[in-house]
Amino acid sequence: MSRSKDRRKAARRGNAAAEPDISGLSIQDKVFSPRSVTGNLTSHPRSRDVHIEQYSLLYHGQELFADTTLELNHGRRYGVIGENGCGKSTLLESISERDIPIPDHIDVFHLKREIEPSEKTALAAVMEVDEERLKLERMIEECITAEGADSENLMDLYERLDELEADTAEMRAAKLLSGLGFTKAMQAKMCKDFSGGWRMRIALARALFVRPSMLLLDEPTNHLDLEACVWLEMELKKYDRILIIISHSQDFLNGVCTNIIHCQNRQLKYYSGNYDQYIQTRAELEEHQMKRYHSEQENIAKMKDYIARFGHGSAKLARQAKSKEKLLNKVVAGGLTEAVSKERVLNFRFNECAPLPPPVLMVQNVSFGYPGQPLLYKDLDFGLDLDSRIALVGPNGAGKSTLLKLIDGGLIPSAGQVRRHNHLKFGRYHQHLAEHLDLSLSPVQYMMQCFPEINEVEQMRRAVGRFGLTGKAQMTPMSSLSDGQRCRVIFAWLAFTNPQMLLLDEPTNHLDLETIDSLADAINEFDGGLVLVSHDFRLISQVAEEIWVCDKGTITKWDGDILSYKETLRQSVENN
Repeated sequence: MSRSKDRRKAARRGNAAAEPDISGLSIQDKVFSPRSVTGNLTSHPRSRDVHIEQYSLLYHGQELFADTTLELNHGRRYGVIGENGCGKSTLLESISERDIPIPDHIDVFHLKREIEPSEKTALAAVMEVDEERLKLERMIEECITAEGADSENLMDLYERLDELEADTAEMRAAKLLSGLGFTKAMQAKMCKDFSGGWRMRIALARALFVRPSMLLLDEPTNHLDLEACVWLEMELKKYDRILIIISHSQDFLNGVCTNIIHCQNRQLKYYSGNYDQYIQTRAELEEHQMKRYHSEQENIAKMKDYIARFGHGSAKLARQAKSKEKLLNKVVAGGLTEAVSKERVLNFRFNECAPLPPPVLMVQNVSFGYPGQPLLYKDLDFGLDLDSRIALVGPNGAGKSTLLKLIDGGLIPSAGQVRRHNHLKFGRYHQHLAEHLDLSLSPVQYMMQCFPEINEVEQMRRAVGRFGLTGKAQMTPMSSLSDGQRCRVIFAWLAFTNPQMLLLDEPTNHLDLETIDSLADAINEFDGGLVLVSHDFRLISQVAEEIWVCDKGTITKWDGDILSYKETLRQSVENN
């Protein structure tokens, strides 16, 4: 600590940095397979902000962004939104791989996969990121010995170094893991003993532990339960560096973000505020844009009409017409306001299902536990029918996904019985279904393989088109589609089975915000039953009529809506 303090004093005495020549800092046609990126750095090389002008990004030859501006300011928390396949994840990958000239003093952490299975404990795996201390110390030494040291950057490096002090490392690591749902016993377990979802939580704890200058998170809530989502929202809203998040949860974006970046028409469009403020601002801007558009078009129509009527009249009128024609050409050459281009509206739809008399399913005195483990459930009694609209909530490990398997017969109760109507058909969606897709096939080919009795290509085109896959995407190998587009293929398959009860386990993972709203509309129009497991508070509020809390072997109906449940979770997090 004394050495750090001495160095900070030296930093304060340091001479002001000489202004470097940044005119030559650019990347031109620099190819990073499979990405090709161009752009010019316009922010100061020693700044904590990153501004890139004329930013363009090609991925496998497809132009995702063209001649736009990438602007990332220190202290801002950006939510990146846009329809599936527009390039959000590729943008983060490009930043992470430093395809753009990010200054070396800005360290970047991109959370994109779970930590590798190993014999390290979860706690040790988080604490080992302390290796960042060595990197910081090297950067400080280089900064001090460099000609014209920048005192502001030195101070920032010292502050980050202080945050990684060993005497508080274990306590901070344990607190982060606890917030993400790890008990003390779990923190002492080896990483290889955790599922991929829990190892992703360890990776997230590592990212929060090291607190990089630029943190990139791609759908960080995908593997979290609702309580952990609330905890993460409260943790990230305090992040005071650069945070870039891709998230499908409007509720989460509202709680965390200071700015929204909308990926639209190969451009990055910036809005101040959270998601709700973005919606309001965008609506106002589009309203003003359409007023200007209509006003311009009306004036142009009047001028064209005058020119057509009097262009060949008397000399005086012809001169006036010629004058208006010159004015019209000048207006057109100066650029006209474009009409607002509305994004494609998706209309998901599940097929009508045959009615069945209630109750269609009875759970009677059911208990269940996995071999060698304590019972997850004991003496469950409830019924479901085609009018049921239920959301299951509760901590990870409480057995929500297990309950769905007990309902559809994927698991057999240890005691009791589940009685189902003989003609009841389930449609079960879970987040690992996409892993079983043959990515060499197109969506239409996959559907025809799953339903060989259907030999009409056009019928399968309509089936996948019902879930937002149109045109070339229907016949493109799924290896070239985004995760969200592959999920739509799964929903098309699910709908084609004509289920009478939907069992949806985290259906929003990888879907964009518009697609989730379309899914909610389709569920609300579906005339069958629904049991939903989701960490998306907004989806639950849109489709669920009852909230069932799964915890400690029991199921309890929540007396209130999902927002009151979230408030209870928030209070619990604040009290711990």
